[in-house]
Amino acid sequence: MGILSFNSSCREDVDTSLLEMYEGPTNMSTNFHLIQSDSAIVRSEIKAPKQLEFANGNIEFPEGIEIQIFEKDGKLSTTLKADKGYLLKQENTYKGIGNVQVHNLIKDQKLQSEELFWEPNKKKIYTEKFVRVQNGGTFSYGSGFEADETFTNYTLKNPRDGQIEIKDNGI
Repeated sequence: MGILSFNSSCREDVDTSLLEMYEGPTNMSTNFHLIQSDSAIVRSEIKAPKQLEFANGNIEFPEGIEIQIFEKDGKLSTTLKADKGYLLKQENTYKGIGNVQVHNLIKDQKLQSEELFWEPNKKKIYTEKFVRVQNGGTFSYGSGFEADETFTNYTLKNPRDGQIEIKDNGI
């Protein structure tokens, strides 16, 4: 009886918060650069100053992300930039937040938003947030947007207003 009481009295109380599962990054990379190709032709490039990888496979780009998308002939067609980015591994979807900018270099179309998703497998970009689209001298605004990944064909879901630039000569 004396031995049992001695063993139980020496037991320390364990702080259970120290036993919690670590959910922070498991891997970090700097100057991240990923080139994706098909049949020796570059299809996309992803660049970021810093990449954090988590145990569940998700990736965070806390210092910004730039994605370049190329045409079938290898010509750069579209750039996507955001202040912060994520790769949601389970859905294979990239998410950009904060000053998101998309530029179709071929058609000279530009998009600005605070959030945008890119699904490489479905070859589309979209958001439910407010967007501003510039197509030449025309500006369109709306909430909700969907386009092919090159931002060649797009749809504004809830258009609000639009503006047309008037040249000095009135035409």
